[in-house]
Amino acid sequence: MQSSISASSLEASAPDLLAAAAQQEVVDTVAVARLYGEPLFALPQDLYIPPDALEIFLEAFEGPLDLLLYLIRKQNFNILDIPMAQVTAQYIHYVEEIRQRNLELAAEYLLMAAMLIEIKSRMLLPPKKVADGEEGEDPRAELVRRLLEYEQIKLGAQTIDALPQQGRDFYTSHAAVVQGAAALPDVSVADLASAWAEIVKRAKLVTHHKISREELSVREYMSVVLKKLQGRRFVEFGELFEVEKGLPVLVVTFIAMLELARENLLELTQGAAFAPIYVRLVYQSHSV
Repeated sequence: MQSSISASSLEASAPDLLAAAAQQEVVDTVAVARLYGEPLFALPQDLYIPPDALEIFLEAFEGPLDLLLYLIRKQNFNILDIPMAQVTAQYIHYVEEIRQRNLELAAEYLLMAAMLIEIKSRMLLPPKKVADGEEGEDPRAELVRRLLEYEQIKLGAQTIDALPQQGRDFYTSHAAVVQGAAALPDVSVADLASAWAEIVKRAKLVTHHKISREELSVREYMSVVLKKLQGRRFVEFGELFEVEKGLPVLVVTFIAMLELARENLLELTQGAAFAPIYVRLVYQSHSV
């Protein structure tokens, strides 16, 4: 079933809609405000508005020199020829406004006001003659010097503030530095002694009772060990010993390995406790 609105019903409801709109406009005109959609015709009796809530500060100054420089630049006065009467009157008017709101802040401004009045009164007096017959220094000279120095410092501060600043305009990124592969754990003395004892035990099993005398060079066996490690990434600790040559050769080979480790020419590594010990050349470990 479809519903339809006839033209006669619209004509009948039009006066009611116009009356409701007119009533709504009257309510909005009379009401002070609307609270949660409902008109509010009077302020609550316990409503507290702070005295400073409706105050508007059009200009903010950093001190007496800043205010004085603002008055001069705003009216395009020549800073080298300041009209003291106009500037002093405007300055004192502003100080009176400050005194009504913040007496402590007005103290430093009052000192500048006294200086302006003094300069104005000195300009009303005849200029003093110096020894050479020339006129003395303009009473406004010291004030002009201070204003020019302050303006230069202010412009410099604004220039520095316009530069990009860390934390305001950009942020620095921090990245962790990863150096090569993870370092392998060091070989403990106990593990090295255990491996040496195992080599000695194996040597005793193949010992030949042959009496001979030979001179063994530690430097020579250091070269032998280096040749065995050349071109190989890892070599198992026991593979570097020639068990069949007897105990003296094993001892010299072990001493040669200790000398090479002391001179940082080879490195002993072990993956975990009680795991096999491996030997590799130091320069190869850096290049891998």
